[in-house]
Amino acid sequence: MSQEKKKEEKELEEKRDERIEEYGQLTLEENQKKRKIHLLSIIGEVEGHENAPGSSKTTKYDHVLPQLAQLEDDDEVKGMLVLLNTSGGDVDAGLAIAEMIASLSMPTVSLVLGGSHSIGVPLAVSTDYSFIVPTGTMMVHPVRMTGMVIGASQTYEYFEMIQDRIISFVSGHASIGYDHVKELMLNTKMLTRDLGTVLVGREAVEQGLIDEVGGIKEALAKLHRIIDEREGHIERKNETV
Repeated sequence: MSQEKKKEEKELEEKRDERIEEYGQLTLEENQKKRKIHLLSIIGEVEGHENAPGSSKTTKYDHVLPQLAQLEDDDEVKGMLVLLNTSGGDVDAGLAIAEMIASLSMPTVSLVLGGSHSIGVPLAVSTDYSFIVPTGTMMVHPVRMTGMVIGASQTYEYFEMIQDRIISFVSGHASIGYDHVKELMLNTKMLTRDLGTVLVGREAVEQGLIDEVGGIKEALAKLHRIIDEREGHIERKNETV
C-alpha cells in the first residue's frame, strides 16, 4: 500500500473517531450487502436550548437535527439504527428529534439498551420498528418543570398540553392506546414518591410500547429485512409502470 493511500485511510479513520466522540454517530458499511447504515446514539440527557453541566453526558438536538436532514438528502444511506440509553431531558428538543426521525423516508429501527426514560419513550417509538434488551427499562411519567413555576391555572393547562403532545405521539407510533399511555403516566402505585410506571424488557413489549425483545443482532437483521422489502416493492412498482 502506498504512503499516500495509508495517509488517506488514517485521516478517514481519525474523522470517523472524531465523529463518534463528538456526536455518537457513524456509518456502518462493512455488512454483506455493503449498504450504508447510519448509527445514531441518543445517550445521557437530551439537551435543549440550555447547556447541561460540562460533566454530563448529553445528546444535543441542535447537532442531531441538521444531521438527520443531511441523511434524508443522502441517497446512499439506506437505513438508520437508533441506540438509546437516555434518562430523558428537554421535552421540546426530544419531541423535535422524535418527529424528525418519524418523518424520514428511509427505514429506521431503534434499540433500547440501559434505559429510555421520560422523553426517551417517544424517541424509542419514533422508528419503523423497535427493540428493547431484556434488562432495558422505560419510565413513563408526567412532565416535570425545572425553575420557578407560577401556580396559575394557565400553568397547569400548559402542563397538560405538553403531556398530551407526548401521549399523542407515543400512541400514534406504538401499539398502545392514548388512554393506556396516560394510565401508565399517572400511575400512583409503583413509584412511592412520584407518579409513573417503570417497564423492564418484555413488560414494555407486553404493554405495546416496544415491538420486540432483542439486541443488536436482531435490530440490524430487522433493519436489513425492512430495506429488502422496500427495495423489492420499488422494483415491482417499476416493473409494472
